[in-house]
Amino acid sequence: MAKRGKKILAARQKVDRTTRYTLDQAVSLVTESAFAGFNESVDLAVNLGVNPAHADQMVRGTVALPHGTGKEVRVLVFAKGDKANEAQAAGADFVGAEDLVEKITGGWLDFDSAVATPDMMGLVGRLGRVLGPRGLMPNPKTNTVTFEVGNAVKELKAGRVEFRVEKAGIVHVPVGRKSFSPEQIRENVEAVMDSLQKAKPSSAKGTYIKAVALSTTMGPGVKIDPVEFTATAK
Repeated sequence: MAKRGKKILAARQKVDRTTRYTLDQAVSLVTESAFAGFNESVDLAVNLGVNPAHADQMVRGTVALPHGTGKEVRVLVFAKGDKANEAQAAGADFVGAEDLVEKITGGWLDFDSAVATPDMMGLVGRLGRVLGPRGLMPNPKTNTVTFEVGNAVKELKAGRVEFRVEKAGIVHVPVGRKSFSPEQIRENVEAVMDSLQKAKPSSAKGTYIKAVALSTTMGPGVKIDPVEFTATAK
């Protein structure tokens, strides 16, 4: 543990917590300060000036990361007939209907994303209490309830991720891995920030992008100057 403590301390010393860095500086610091012996995830946290308690200020959507997340995504599809065949051809890991509902009801949850055709939602709705809290429930707003199951599967496999503001007004989104190049991480971050700007509720007043930070799984958080993204949006 002492050795690990020294690594954490050394990583934190590389980052000035009182400074708001540019995106390029933050990406460099995050990758340089990563010290774990595995390929850490790089995560983006954005504090938005919204109140999620109000339905008209909920920020939710999806974004196709140009370089994916670096993680293999296991996609489950609720479909029958031709649509089930389409999902399988697109690379879905699990395809079914009643059999999958029964399996999930029994406690099985070994998948990362779920897609359903609209005609299957009467069946899938039974799983709301199980899938909802885990962010796995298919939803038309995230294009996971669709007859275009082939396209949905391909996009999820390629790195399309969902974002949703939490109660505290913060959005967390994975934007790559430690092994990614700085350019790949930067472009993924820019894609997320662009999507968040487009998802800004019309009822949101005052500063929308309040704070932005980048970090790896084990490394320190690096603050990014939000003005950089506000200026880009304008």
